[in-house]
Amino acid sequence: MDLRTSGGPASAKEKEAVDSVISKLEKPSSVETNGKIAHVSHGIPFDNKGGQRDLLLPALHAIQERIGWISHGALDYLSLQLGVPPAETYGVASFYAMFSLEETPSTVIHACDDIACRAAKNADPAAFMNDKYGEPNSDLNGLMWIRSPCLGRCEEGSAALVQRAGEPHRRILLAPVDASSLADEMRKPSDQWTSTDSARVPQRGTDASALRLLKRVGVVDPLSIDSYRSHGGYEPLRRALDIGPENVIREIKDAKLMGRGGAAFPTAVKWESVARNSVRPHYFVCNADESEPGTFKDRVIMEQDPFSIVEGLTIAGFATGSEKGYIYIRGEYPLGEERISNAVSMAMKKGLLGRNIMGRGFDFDIEVRRGAGAYIAGEETALFNSIEGKRAEPRNKPPFPAQAGLFNKPTGVNNVETLINVLEILSIGGPDFAQIGTPDSTGTRLFCLSGSVNNPGLYEAPFGIKLGELLDMAGGITAGKALKTILLGGAAGSFVGPDQLDIRLSFEGVRAAGVTLGSGVIMVFDQDADMDQVILRIAQFFREESCGQCVPCRVGTQRLEELLTRIVNGTTMGSRNDELALLGKVSTVMRESSICGLGQTAANAVESAFKLGLAGG
Repeated sequence: MDLRTSGGPASAKEKEAVDSVISKLEKPSSVETNGKIAHVSHGIPFDNKGGQRDLLLPALHAIQERIGWISHGALDYLSLQLGVPPAETYGVASFYAMFSLEETPSTVIHACDDIACRAAKNADPAAFMNDKYGEPNSDLNGLMWIRSPCLGRCEEGSAALVQRAGEPHRRILLAPVDASSLADEMRKPSDQWTSTDSARVPQRGTDASALRLLKRVGVVDPLSIDSYRSHGGYEPLRRALDIGPENVIREIKDAKLMGRGGAAFPTAVKWESVARNSVRPHYFVCNADESEPGTFKDRVIMEQDPFSIVEGLTIAGFATGSEKGYIYIRGEYPLGEERISNAVSMAMKKGLLGRNIMGRGFDFDIEVRRGAGAYIAGEETALFNSIEGKRAEPRNKPPFPAQAGLFNKPTGVNNVETLINVLEILSIGGPDFAQIGTPDSTGTRLFCLSGSVNNPGLYEAPFGIKLGELLDMAGGITAGKALKTILLGGAAGSFVGPDQLDIRLSFEGVRAAGVTLGSGVIMVFDQDADMDQVILRIAQFFREESCGQCVPCRVGTQRLEELLTRIVNGTTMGSRNDELALLGKVSTVMRESSICGLGQTAANAVESAFKLGLAGG
């Protein structure tokens, strides 16, 4: 039966967009399995048409870029070409925020209105859009703007992602931005639009000698592999190839490297589990989908030191016996994607990727994949589903990724910061790396300081530094203001008070204080911050970003926002204490029964705000 969604046939341009992606597909090789011929490429099975479901997201992006929205006819054509049921194609397209299934203007502006930008100015950062472009979600002469969750330019205080459909398609991220600067950019021909290329690393001008992970930012040309190699690039990979996979993992183990994505899982244990798995092929994924409000560290590395990520992922692939790697980049990072893609291409041309790397008989490829606006895709198994062309919904564990991850094969996965630590470990040796920081939290950590501080930006410091010391590094609170609170770990983290500046920023230090480092967010709020609006925005964020797969999270995030709205507006059901008791119950159910970390941590910041008396009167 020829199943279709409701709608007319695909247009010629829609077909061209889909075909432009599918035409890049490698011709599969044929192997015999159980007496039948199966087609495979990199270990991934094809259907009878030779299509691949994992091309679904790239093809949807191609349609969105060319047309500006995705029609039912385009979905039908895409389904036929990839052999994916129309209902599933529609389910994927409707899941991601950056795909539109309704006709929209050719130019769409996503204006950040999240908590970091609010903290910087104690105001709605997207308010200027109302004055200049009218109400959101309305067509204004071929242009529409919408409110957006965090765009990862938190150190700038305001940001906007601009997309224009057509040929050529344009996608740029601007920060800091206001009505005047945005209007100036819009007046240019679209082929002259450019993303803001800047990175605030204040230590570069004051204490560059303390930098290890950020030592190349602002020094190396991010477009030149020769520039990268002239500053020590690819020496760690050469050492890895010299000592072999088992000794690379031994160095990681000696370094006591813990993952920097928030879970703080021992990196060597993860790598070793993949390496020892006899099932083939193996994959290794770089999770560059940072979407936690207040987090921008991975973006800075991708934009300013992209070759370090490619090298780190190549070493991870070598150590774990992986044949292919993926770098999954959030869709709101156009400059980061452009520079990572260039780095992959340059490494391939120099023989540092692909076949027989450095003449050592090691083969490894890297493919760059773009997300499409889904915070939940940062969860590792949801990310695997997204790469495979599915809705980014987390999987139940076990099995764990090292057993059955991407394409149901053994898979390693680390975020950007974790992978670039590997370069430092192989440069100085695991034992020496373990001497930095504290005994249980080794190395340095990247901290994203934003909000009401004099010098917001990305900072690097050894684990164990006090919160107050880090605040001093950023120049302290904005002149003339008093500190009200600091949010540690982002929207899934916790608020701490001005009396907690002695907290040591290490895994054991924050654990003792009952908080978390999370993704390295240090978001500062001064005396004028409207904390009621901040906690409402956090609740709204989690309600919007819940994938909806499990009831505790899907319903719990909705109820949490409703409950907070009642408290803030003074329309409580019963007394305020009754509502706070209900908040505790909802939080407990979400924490104990949600499938993944989103539901388990969605109420953390809100609960901590009430405990400190920051919100709700």
